[in-house]
Amino acid sequence: MPIVVNLDVMMARRHKGAGELAEEIGITPANLSILKNNKAKAVRFSTLEALCKALDCQPGDILEFTEEENP
Repeated sequence: MPIVVNLDVMMARRHKGAGELAEEIGITPANLSILKNNKAKAVRFSTLEALCKALDCQPGDILEFTEEENP
């Protein structure tokens, strides 16, 4: 998938645990795990906004576009 979610990197930089962050932004730990492990097919802007506020970052710090390699 050409969009990479770097949520785990930002969480580590901000010293935030998954449970703490999930509670702070109002989603379940399971849904946060789906985002963190790059398994999500979509993300709501409201969730992205909450993540950015909680982690004091920009959307580009969490989401990254990469060229997909052709096998």
